[in-house]
Amino acid sequence: MRLLVGRIGRAHGILGEATIEVRTDEPDRRFAIGATVQTDSNGELKVISGRVHNGILLLGFEGISDRNSVEKLRNTLLYADVDINEANDDEDEYHVMQLIGCAAVLESGETFGEITDVINLPGQDLLAIKTAQGEQLIPFVHQLVPTVDIANKKVVVIPPTITGEMA
Repeated sequence: MRLLVGRIGRAHGILGEATIEVRTDEPDRRFAIGATVQTDSNGELKVISGRVHNGILLLGFEGISDRNSVEKLRNTLLYADVDINEANDDEDEYHVMQLIGCAAVLESGETFGEITDVINLPGQDLLAIKTAQGEQLIPFVHQLVPTVDIANKKVVVIPPTITGEMA
């Protein structure tokens, strides 16, 4: 599956390096020297150098050797072909596309809704679930999402309950 992994920012220096806004959990893999990324204009760029400077990823691409060439690529989106079903090092790690479309069921087996999105927040991710009552957001933590069965497209959820009444 073709997924967004980054965006080219401004040029860095005069030798054709570009700052990269990383949009992947695996930048070392997606932007490894020799890797090819696709662009939103259906072109391809081959990574020939990479380093981190002050916390910012800098990449050099084949055929791009000066600042002006990089500036022409500014805001270009970068994509990579990713196998979302590839085994992860962490068994509790899932790709967003594996979760979207999964049935959300209660511990009793009753249907709660369907996962429509995963919202990435600094503290934790949230599952956006379309229910008969509208969209429900559930923190994607083990206490509230004890079972994820990707093979059967089913996720067990324990929706938080609101206690007390508002005056």
